Amino acid sequence: MKLRKLRIRNFRCYRDEISIDFENITSLIGKNDCGKSTMMDALDVFLNDKNPDKDDACKYGDPKDLTIICEFEEIPSEVIIDDTNPTSLNEEFLLNQEGRLEIHKTFSGHTQNPKCINISAYALHPVNEGLKDLLQLKNVDLKKRAKELDVDLQNVNTKINAPIRSAIRSNFSDIKLQPILVPLNEDNAKNVWDGLKNSMPAFALFKSDRASTDQDPEAQDPLNAAIREAIKAKEEDLRRITTYVEEEVKKIAKATVDKIREMDPNLASELKPEFKPQKWESLFKASITGDEGIPINKRGSGVKRLILLNFFRAKADQELKTSGKNTIIYGIEEPETSQHPNNQRMLIAAFNELSISSQVVLSTHTPMLARSLPDKSLRYIQINDDKSREIFIGGDETNKLFSKALGILPDNSVKIFIGIEGPNDIAFLKNISKVLIRDGESIPDLEKMELNGELIFFPLGGSTLALWTSRLENLNRPEFHLYDRDTTPPAQPKYQAQIDKINQRENCIALFTGKREIENYIHKDAIVQAYNRNGLQIAIAHNFNDFDDVPLEVAKIVHTATSPNAWDELKDDKKEEKEQNAKRTVSNWATQFMSKALLNEIDPNNDVIGWLNQIKSLIE
Repeated sequence: MKLRKLRIRNFRCYRDEISIDFENITSLIGKNDCGKSTMMDALDVFLNDKNPDKDDACKYGDPKDLTIICEFEEIPSEVIIDDTNPTSLNEEFLLNQEGRLEIHKTFSGHTQNPKCINISAYALHPVNEGLKDLLQLKNVDLKKRAKELDVDLQNVNTKINAPIRSAIRSNFSDIKLQPILVPLNEDNAKNVWDGLKNSMPAFALFKSDRASTDQDPEAQDPLNAAIREAIKAKEEDLRRITTYVEEEVKKIAKATVDKIREMDPNLASELKPEFKPQKWESLFKASITGDEGIPINKRGSGVKRLILLNFFRAKADQELKTSGKNTIIYGIEEPETSQHPNNQRMLIAAFNELSISSQVVLSTHTPMLARSLPDKSLRYIQINDDKSREIFIGGDETNKLFSKALGILPDNSVKIFIGIEGPNDIAFLKNISKVLIRDGESIPDLEKMELNGELIFFPLGGSTLALWTSRLENLNRPEFHLYDRDTTPPAQPKYQAQIDKINQRENCIALFTGKREIENYIHKDAIVQAYNRNGLQIAIAHNFNDFDDVPLEVAKIVHTATSPNAWDELKDDKKEEKEQNAKRTVSNWATQFMSKALLNEIDPNNDVIGWLNQIKSLIE
C-alpha cells in the first residue's frame, strides 16, 4: 500500500484543510516555520498511532476538529480485517471514488491530553437500511441481521464475518452507494480498523533536531525502525502469541478468584482478572558503538549522519533482495545537515536508490538536493499574508519560488546533465561504466563524477524528459538524454519527437536504445549470478532477444523457481510487483556481474560504449 495524499486541518499552523500529494520520493521546500516539520509530524501521529501534544491544535482554528487524513493507493487485492478469512476492500465498499483507501482521524485538540476520538473511512459505501452498518456488527448481530432479512446462510461459514456480510449484500438487488464516512471505532469496526492498519506502511521519522543523548541517541533510530518493521512483518504471529498468553493468564486468574470465593466470597467479589500486554517494541533494544566502545551519539554530527546514510543504503540493499511489498515510509528532515558536499551527493544517490522500493519524504534547505529531484517530486510550501499556506508542485513557475527560497545559484562544477528514464537506468549506467573502466575502456566514471558534483542525473520518466529542455537551456551545460526505444522496428521510437527537439540545441545529444530498453543489454550469465548472490538458483538457457520484455521474462523464471503455482494464476498486481522486483535486480545487481566480454556478446553493435563515448565527448 502506498501513501498518495495527506490532508490536515486545525493542526499547528494549518487551520484550513491543506492537501499534499506524495510520489516515491517527495521533497518539502520552504522558508523556516512554513510547516514542513508539521507535515512530517502529522504522518508520524497518523501512521504510528500517536496522539498530538496539548499545544498541537491550531491556535486560531477549531481545536475540536484537529483532523489528519491519509489516502492510500496500490491497494492489495486481498486483506484480512476482522477475521482470518481474506476479503477485499472493494468487496467491503471501503474505497473512495478514486479507488483509494481514505482514512480520517479526528483528535480532541481542545483537551489537556488530546486523544483520537474518531476514525472513519471515507468511502463509496452502501446506504441501504440493513447494509450501511454491516461493518459495525459483531458475528452474532450479523447472523441476526441475516435472519431478519431472510438471507440463506446454509452454505456460508457463519463463524467468519466477511462471508456473512457478502451473503447479506448479495440479497439486495439494488445497492445504493454514496460517499460517506464509515465509522471504524465503533463495535466490530474496531477489529476492521486493526486489520486495515496491518496493510498500511510503517513510518520512520528522523528529525533534524533530535537530541543526542544516551537515552535517545540519534544513531539508534535506524535500528529502532528496523525493530518496528520486523515486528510489523510478524504482527499476526505476535497477535496469536498475545491472545494465547492472555487466555492462559485469564484461566489461572479466574481459577484463583474461584478458589478465593470458596474461602471469602466478599473478597472474591472485589477481584477482577485483568491482562495488560506490553508493546512488543519495548522488549527489544539496539545500539551501535565504535571500536573503542564509544557510543555513536558521542561522535561528531557528521559521523552520525553517515550512520544514517549507510542505514538507508543497507535498507535499499535489503529491499532489493526481497520480493515483499513496500512496508515503510522514511521521513527525513534536512538530511544534508552537517554533511560535506560530497556526502550530500551520496545522500541524494542513496535516497533515489531507496525510493525504488520504499517511499521517501524529505525536507531540505539545500539547492543541490532540490535540483537533483524531478519536478513532480518537489513541493513548495508558501506562507501567505493571512498566515494560510499553499502548496505548489514543481514546475517552471514554482521553480522560481524554489530559487528565491533556497538561493539557487549556478554551479560551475557541473560539467554535464544526463536525462534518463528512471532510477534503474541510472544504476545501469553507473555500474556499467565502472565495469568497463575495470576492463580497460577509457570512459567517464559516472558514479565518481556524480559524487564530485560534476554530473547531475535526472530520473524523470520518458514523457517528462522533454520538459527539461526549457529548464536547462539557459544553464549553458552539455546535456545527454537517453530514451528507451520501446517499439519494434520499423515503428518509430516512442519519443522520437522529443529526441529531435533536444538534438536541435547546441551541446545536446539525445539518443534512443537500439534494443527495447536498457535491461536488454544485460547478459544472461550476469542475471543468473545476481540471483545466485541473493541465494536463488535460476537457469536461463539463452540471452533474451532484442525486443523481449526482459523484466517480465525474468520475473516468470524466478516465479517458476520459487512457487508451485502457475504464473497465469497470479493476480495482475502480484505480477506487476514481481516484474518490478526483477527489473530492480537486473538493473541494479546484474550489471555488477557484467564484463566487457559479456557486453560485447550481448551488444555487438557497441551501443552502450557508444553512449558513454558520447558523454565523454560532451564533457571534453
